[in-house]
Amino acid sequence: MVPVIRKTLLHVENTLIEGGKEAVVPLKMIAAMAVIKNPWAGRGFVENLKPEIHAAAPVLGALLTKMILDVAGSGEAVEGYGKSAVVGLDGEIEHASALIHTLRFGNHYRHAVGAKSYLAFCNTRGPANAPIMIPLMDKNDEGRRSHYLTIQCAIPDAPAADEIVIALGASIGGRPHHRIGNRYEDLKELGHDVANPAAV
Repeated sequence: MVPVIRKTLLHVENTLIEGGKEAVVPLKMIAAMAVIKNPWAGRGFVENLKPEIHAAAPVLGALLTKMILDVAGSGEAVEGYGKSAVVGLDGEIEHASALIHTLRFGNHYRHAVGAKSYLAFCNTRGPANAPIMIPLMDKNDEGRRSHYLTIQCAIPDAPAADEIVIALGASIGGRPHHRIGNRYEDLKELGHDVANPAAV
């Protein structure tokens, strides 16, 4: 069962001035979104979600990845990345999670941009015009705080109660005037082993 896609959307944000100071390199953030029919809505409690995951997630991963790359110009240009899903009020949080927390979805994007990090994520439930929050981090370095970013947008008519919004996010660049260091500096200052930050 292929996903029933009602619409796709692109959100592109360019930050030229931050804190009253011009950015030496403007920050570009991109969100690619698809509004789909929730394949589990109206069916009661569905125990096995895998058939729909296997059918829909690869299609959505490929589609949204292409949308990101069309704007970014290449996978190499993408520096920060993340994913998000918002399920409508007739669905479960598990439905939002199901379609983005699978390698069948994320690996399309991960491979296309040459990433090593896991995809930062958000999965929520809400009505039409609910905030769509896509947290981002550096695609190769989870500790690079300059690329801790969040894309926030909304779709006035989505998700409907029986829909899910599926999204991928990207940044070209980090915060324009980042100056809080990175987590490795904290670990060193606190006397923790950088190679074993959780001390396990």
